[in-house]
Amino acid sequence: MGIELIFKIAGIGIIVAVLNQVLSKSGRDEYAMLTVLAGVLVIILMLLPQLSSLYDVMRSFFEM
Repeated sequence: MGIELIFKIAGIGIIVAVLNQVLSKSGRDEYAMLTVLAGVLVIILMLLPQLSSLYDVMRSFFEM
């Protein structure tokens, strides 16, 4: 897991936070909530391969 993944997640978080604030201030709270959900979904999809490799490492570690 590299530092670039952390920067990507931070970038997505900043973009989602700005969009959330802009949409909330303009009275479009439904769209603001959808952008937050979409951001969380994108981050989870980015982390799935990393979690899969972590699971494989832990499974091989505890195999005897």
